Amino acid sequence: MSSSSSRPAGRYGSKPDPGTRRLALAPGLIAALALLIGVTVLGDGPFTVVQYVVAIFALIVAVFAYQAKQWWWLPLFAVIAVVWNPIWPLPFEGSLWQGAQYVAAVVFLLAGWFIKVPIPEDQRR
Repeated sequence: MSSSSSRPAGRYGSKPDPGTRRLALAPGLIAALALLIGVTVLGDGPFTVVQYVVAIFALIVAVFAYQAKQWWWLPLFAVIAVVWNPIWPLPFEGSLWQGAQYVAAVVFLLAGWFIKVPIPEDQRR
């Protein structure tokens, strides 16, 4: 057996392509990390950067949710994009705002794991 393609699929063979990818996982992880960092800089000037990151990645994850036809994620990410909007910031502060940071981080992590975007047939392995 000189080539790897002559091996039978099985225990040591490659897994079959499921036809979906977790494209929202990387943006979800980045946004969750930004939110956790945002808890430490809450109220300071650097928090504006956190707001930009969170709002932009909320829209990116919403696009992946739309592509995956998982519509129930769209309202959650629309709310996150509006609440963490750096252009017209909403006047939130205190422990409720810190709690919202953690809740949004969990939403990003769950969405990143559960949103699976179908890959077109011509782009599969």
